[in-house]
Amino acid sequence: MRKALILPTKYVQGEDELLNLGYFVSTFGESALLIGHPSDVERVRPQLEATAKKFSIRFVEGGFGGEVTREETKRLQEVAKKEKTDCVIGLGGGKAIDASKVVAEGENLIVVPTIAAQDAPTSHSAVLYHADGSFDDYAYFKQSPSVVLVDTKVVAKAPTRFLVAGMGDALSTYFEARATHNSYSRVNASLPMGSREGLTPNASGTYAALEMAHLCWKYLQEDGLQAKIACDAGLVTEAFNKIIETNILLSGLGFESGGLAAAHAIHNGMTVLHGAHGALHGEKVAFATIAQLVLEDADKNELDAVLAFCASIGLPMTLADLGVESITYEEALAVAKIACIPEESIHSMPFPIVEEEVANAIIVADKLGHDYKNRNGLS
Repeated sequence: MRKALILPTKYVQGEDELLNLGYFVSTFGESALLIGHPSDVERVRPQLEATAKKFSIRFVEGGFGGEVTREETKRLQEVAKKEKTDCVIGLGGGKAIDASKVVAEGENLIVVPTIAAQDAPTSHSAVLYHADGSFDDYAYFKQSPSVVLVDTKVVAKAPTRFLVAGMGDALSTYFEARATHNSYSRVNASLPMGSREGLTPNASGTYAALEMAHLCWKYLQEDGLQAKIACDAGLVTEAFNKIIETNILLSGLGFESGGLAAAHAIHNGMTVLHGAHGALHGEKVAFATIAQLVLEDADKNELDAVLAFCASIGLPMTLADLGVESITYEEALAVAKIACIPEESIHSMPFPIVEEEVANAIIVADKLGHDYKNRNGLS
């Protein structure tokens, strides 16, 4: 059986690590195209100026427009070409990071997340959008980022909601990787379909990836609440360090080389629920994880543990928590139809997928969340 694992070349995490960014730029040359939302760049301006001076390098600010469109990434590539920069830096949240991947085309890329809201920083894939924010396509590159650099002091000063959302994204990692493992399904770390003549593109996940995914669930239960409390205070503790690593590194490697399944597909289907448009990616994934566990008839103790974890740190447990006050069966079926399109990851579940059963799981997951809240005085 063919298996695959893909990793960033280097992952570095610690306090004041932004001051070392210039060193990593210097390993490629003397200048870097900096892609980041202006507000994110300004938030770390002192560190950028200090590291540029210390290592005698130059940042060329690309002026990222905020959306990962083909037009915007092409414009940024032209800036890099004109300025003859030696590497690309993606700084900030998921959109800036994805834009940097497209611009770099998989080479000489440094990713600097300033929040821990998702597991995209380590991956070799990006999502492209149209100018109106609607989905365009996925893009895959020949390798993961050269360097992922995480300054935990910067992340600790970001709103706690982002950290909690990152834990929601990480929450799904083990349950999706387990399903993918049990069905021997293809994972993102394998070669893109038809990418090279003569090579089999499909590959399942490694046991290493499955164990990293399992660590996500273990560390979330052990340190998730303590990390949230530390972030509320804007402080770095060892529990906070562990959850940053969980949200960014373990979940990133776990999803890409362990596999996605129903949770992320249901998340994608929820785009038809207008009330949920204000929710963050990881917040929607947390609820979708509950729906996946219902769909697969998971052990009651496991489902209760997931509900208890969500309640402990304030992750959504009901559709109302996401801004959807009520849902009809027809609306749930509309979500399920998108979640079940042939190319979606839900087909990595180890059993045949039926749209109506997915709709039922969404409704039941919502009711279970309400029931848990009522039983525990959380409503």
